Amino acid sequence: MQNRCGVEIENIRPGSIAEMAGLLHGDVLVSINRHRLNDTIDFMFYKNEPELNIDLKRKGKKLSLKLSPKEGEDLGIEVKLFKIKTCANNCIFCFVAQLPKGLRKTLYIKDEDYRMSFLYGNYVTLTNLSTQDKKRIVEQRLSPLYISVHSTNRAIRNTMLGNNKAPDILKELKFLKENKIRIHSQIVLCPGYNDGKELERTIRDLCRFYPYVSSIAIVPVGLTMHRKGGVNPPLRPVEKEDARQAIEIIDSYQKRFKKKHGDPIVYGADELYIKAEQVFPPLKDYGELPQIENGVGMVALFMSQAKKIKIPKKNLKKYMTFTGTSFYPYLKKFTDRLLEKETINITVVPVENNFFGKSVTVTGLLTGRDVIKTLSDKIDSYELLLVPNNVMREGENVFMDDISKKDIEDALGIRVKVIEPTPEGLLKGLEDHK
Repeated sequence: MQNRCGVEIENIRPGSIAEMAGLLHGDVLVSINRHRLNDTIDFMFYKNEPELNIDLKRKGKKLSLKLSPKEGEDLGIEVKLFKIKTCANNCIFCFVAQLPKGLRKTLYIKDEDYRMSFLYGNYVTLTNLSTQDKKRIVEQRLSPLYISVHSTNRAIRNTMLGNNKAPDILKELKFLKENKIRIHSQIVLCPGYNDGKELERTIRDLCRFYPYVSSIAIVPVGLTMHRKGGVNPPLRPVEKEDARQAIEIIDSYQKRFKKKHGDPIVYGADELYIKAEQVFPPLKDYGELPQIENGVGMVALFMSQAKKIKIPKKNLKKYMTFTGTSFYPYLKKFTDRLLEKETINITVVPVENNFFGKSVTVTGLLTGRDVIKTLSDKIDSYELLLVPNNVMREGENVFMDDISKKDIEDALGIRVKVIEPTPEGLLKGLEDHK
């Protein structure tokens, strides 16, 4: 959390220069070389000088010390995260507003913090930036930022954000471009709002800021069964024809941009191609996969890796894994290859999302309860269940509904191993079980 007097040390790595200098867990770093520290980013920005004069507080007492790290040497300090700025928008498609009650509290945080965008790639709308925030972004070179644009038509964008006072996004992007801050942008596609001609307009407008707008991702709106209505026109999911029309627009602009810049710039999320029942572009068309964490290029990367994977030696044990319904055909294609070679006996099961609704098909939003319910009558005779780590809370073996790895093991009576959701991760999980 943020501390008004500075940033608090959460951890000191044993043997580090910070430990040798006498810094302790709980110390509050107030300044470095007279630069006041307000949060993690200030600490990251000012800690890279060859000589560090640090003012700190320890149990109410003011202390000072000096560090002289070698070039490239890490100080060994982890500081607590700042208090996150929350969102004042009322987006018509806000996923947080579509969550049922009873989940862990952190899931209900509506993040709208440019610092989280810089540090973790979280998407922000730039609707709460102060003059001081902008100055800091420029001075500390907080680039790239990840920005939810949705539409460059101000009236449409403000309607989608549920915020009539939201600033003109084109002016905000112009400021960032003029100060050489790079941007990865996303458009959440909502049929009847920002599709068709409006989608074309938004893509054209964003590409005026190239290369500072480095990528544009078009992502279909996600709607859960817990969403309440109340907007006009009514918000509906992206259907097959909507997806096909969006891909047609994306393809036309990609060809234009590749010819002009050698860079596609604009990409469709994997879910668009699945909904449209169209073949994915080749992996090379995704460039450096700038928005893979946004579900852009994940399937193409997986299938490319699967083709190159070395088939392991014969293993007679029986394994099971699962995935969301949208990725199931692609994972099954890979596991079928293992079965055909008669080297690995593995079954992949698609899990429908009863918690959020069957229209939510991605693996990362599956709950432990749905996994248990789906697999309970299928798991007999299997020796290991492989669980992709993208269903787990980051850094922990816990699903979003607080069902743990141990809960799965107890309920299903099978050993569970958490794996990376890649071909290599799956095979490594099998090899570790030998």
